[in-house]
Amino acid sequence: MDDVYIEKVKAELIDDLRNIAIQTFTEAFSDANSVENMSKYIDENMSLEKLQSEVQDPNSEFYICKERDKIIGYIKLNFQSRHHPEIGIVSVELERIYVLKAFYGKQVAQKLINLSIELAKERNADHIWLGVWENNHRAIRFYSKNGFTAYDTHLFMLGNDAQTDILMMLKLK
Repeated sequence: MDDVYIEKVKAELIDDLRNIAIQTFTEAFSDANSVENMSKYIDENMSLEKLQSEVQDPNSEFYICKERDKIIGYIKLNFQSRHHPEIGIVSVELERIYVLKAFYGKQVAQKLINLSIELAKERNADHIWLGVWENNHRAIRFYSKNGFTAYDTHLFMLGNDAQTDILMMLKLK
């Protein structure tokens, strides 16, 4: 995996970001959800307009992971955490971390989570946190292996389907 590198997403990469976002989300969740709910979620959350707005938000950053010139995964970080229960604590949300299925188990997600933790530390964050679908056991194991612990749950709307996300946190200080 010597040819794997990560770069920050800029406006000119928005089409590539959209493509990898849709592909990885579909790979991860289409088997367990209806076509209608998947389509509704993708239409509402992965349109070019929505992603452009998110990329331009000064409180969010996207990074794509490439092998040679092929995009194989990405992350989205939010630096103005909205859902963290402890007011006054500096926290960073790892809102999205996705990797193509062909690269599962090849340390790509590990590189992305390591970068997320590094960037959170650079921001002097006390915590980094995320939400993970309660039925995504592989991801829960991965986050636990990286020191994240569950602290709460919240509802996540996938189309018209209310699903439960486990909120997990890694203390950095």
